[in-house]
Amino acid sequence: MSTDSGCAGIGTYQEKTLHATLKRFIEPNEDNQEVSIGSFVADIYNENGITEIQTRSFEKLRKKLEYFLQLGKVTVIFPMPSTKWLLWVDEETGEASKQHKSPKKGKPYQAFFELYKIKPLLSHPNLRLRLMMIDIKEYRYLNGWSKDKKKGSTRCERIPVELIEEIHIDSVSDYIKLIPETLPENFSSKNYAKATGLNKKSATTALNVLYNVGVVNRIGRNGDGYIYERQ
Repeated sequence: MSTDSGCAGIGTYQEKTLHATLKRFIEPNEDNQEVSIGSFVADIYNENGITEIQTRSFEKLRKKLEYFLQLGKVTVIFPMPSTKWLLWVDEETGEASKQHKSPKKGKPYQAFFELYKIKPLLSHPNLRLRLMMIDIKEYRYLNGWSKDKKKGSTRCERIPVELIEEIHIDSVSDYIKLIPETLPENFSSKNYAKATGLNKKSATTALNVLYNVGVVNRIGRNGDGYIYERQ
């Protein structure tokens, strides 16, 4: 999957490498890429329907998705880092540091931050989701506000290295895949946070989405929120 060009040649209007690589990986035929449909452009349109690759900011996808879902099947691809290697780029020379492995490990549960932004559409029968966990090289400019220029730095580019895992959500019942089996029969957002590695706020958001699509029920309350059970 890897296409490593670093930060070279990246302009304001150039398609980012992660998006472009996934588009070719999913649909090699360029005739089926960047297809105009109504007043929108689909990343991919082929015999499987419409496919949109969204690397972030799902709120920007909402209007397009509302229109496309009226027409037929739509698959939204959401790539997320599994393991990330960081490389720091000097803005003046363009030189990149040696890569360093980030201690943070990505998990599919982190998708809920973006999925919440399209929550009203998640139960639509025409919607499919593919959560793709990918090992990634991330290039960042050394232009941040901290002494070492890393905090608040600008991300330059993300290069996919290897596809590690795919989670397919083809119907609302498939959201059960995002509920860890280790959870007890009745559980709280605190339990969910511990099982998934999310913080408390993110766990509450995740359970809000899971409740909205109908794979968990609210059966009571405790001091800091709802008690849930699997549907």
